[in-house]
Amino acid sequence: MAPEWVLNMPITSKVDVHSYGIVLLELVTGRSPSIGVHGIDGKQLMQGTLSKWVKQQRDVTETWIGMIVDPTLDGKYDEAEMSIMVKVALQCVQEDKDARPTMGEVVQMLLRLVEKDSANSKARLVYVRGESR
Repeated sequence: MAPEWVLNMPITSKVDVHSYGIVLLELVTGRSPSIGVHGIDGKQLMQGTLSKWVKQQRDVTETWIGMIVDPTLDGKYDEAEMSIMVKVALQCVQEDKDARPTMGEVVQMLLRLVEKDSANSKARLVYVRGESR
């Protein structure tokens, strides 16, 4: 939940940006945003929020992407692209709402990923007047 809700501050579109960042982290990690984070062996690693856990992993180890990605993916992902997605998500979940990007900026960051990927494959995302198809 965005800090603005908890602190009873004015609600802006940056709350939606925060929520989007949380959803991205859930998709990447396969973990709940607020339940204790457990390791592969089932032991609880941390009680708190998913975003704090991801930030801790980023700050502690160079192989942090491999540590946070959903283990059910079995290593079948592009590490560079996953790293960019997580970095976008972490920008979205910053405590300071003014430090978060706008949704338009988030879309542009992710479109750069899609454009890069489409140069290497036949998959394409067409962006037309604010809609994707």
